[in-house]
Amino acid sequence: MTKDGNRRPRASMKLLLINPNTTASMTERMVELAQAMLPIGCTVTGATARFGASYVACRAAYVVAGHAALDAYAQHGHDVDVVLLACFGDPGLGGLKELARQPVVGMAEASCLLAAAFGGKFAIVTGGHRWEPMLEEFASSIGLRSRLAGVATVAPTGAEIAAHPERALALLADACTSVVQRTGASSVILGGAGLAGLAAQLADAVPVPVIDSLEAGIGAALAIARLQTAKARAAEFAPSPPVETVGLSKSLAKAFNDQA
Repeated sequence: MTKDGNRRPRASMKLLLINPNTTASMTERMVELAQAMLPIGCTVTGATARFGASYVACRAAYVVAGHAALDAYAQHGHDVDVVLLACFGDPGLGGLKELARQPVVGMAEASCLLAAAFGGKFAIVTGGHRWEPMLEEFASSIGLRSRLAGVATVAPTGAEIAAHPERALALLADACTSVVQRTGASSVILGGAGLAGLAAQLADAVPVPVIDSLEAGIGAALAIARLQTAKARAAEFAPSPPVETVGLSKSLAKAFNDQA
C-alpha cells in the first residue's frame, strides 16, 4: 500500500494457463502467445489435461474437460496469482472459481464481456459444428444471451485449424464477414484455443472488430490480478466445506478437503 492508502501496481504476475484439451502442443502454442502478450516481469505456465479428449468438440468431451481442468489446477495451481481457463466454452469454470484460492478467468467469459463492451450485439466464429448450441447455452449461463447475435461454425475443428492455420484464414474471414452481414453484429469473437493468434490476420478482411479469445482472456487476467482482491468468503464461490471423495487424483481429493 502507498502512504495515501492506494494499492501499489503489481511488478509481476504468475499466470497459470490451463488447457483442458489433452494436446500438449496446443498448450505450448498458447503459452508462447500469452507470454508475448504479457508485460515484462509477468510469467505464464501451461498445464495440459491429463485425461479427456484431444480437443473439446462435443458435450461429452466438454463434461470430461471440466473434471480435467479441476485436476490440472489441483496439481499446478499452488504458486500462481491468477488462473486462465484456456478453452473456449470454459468447461469447469464455476467449479474452478469455487475451488481455486486465486482469481479464475475463463477465456470465453472474458471474450463475451469484452465484446459486449464494444456495444450492440456480438457474434462468435469457431471450429466444429456442435459448438453452436453449446455456445448459445454458455452465453445464457453468463447472462449475455440477448447480446449474442449469432454463432457461425466452420467445418474444421479448432485442432485442425491449429495444425494448418494458413489454410483456414480465408475460410474464417468469410465466416466472420458472413455472420456480420447476416446478424448485424458489432463485433466478432474468434473463439477457441486452436484459433488463438489469428484474429489480427483477419482484421483487414472483416468490417467489424475481431476479438482474439486468448488475448481477451490475458487482458482480463491482468486486470483482475492487479486488483489484488482476496478470495470470496461468502456467496456462491466461497470455499465449500470439506467433502469425502472417491476415485479422484490425490491432488484433487486434497483440494476438496483444503478449501475451508
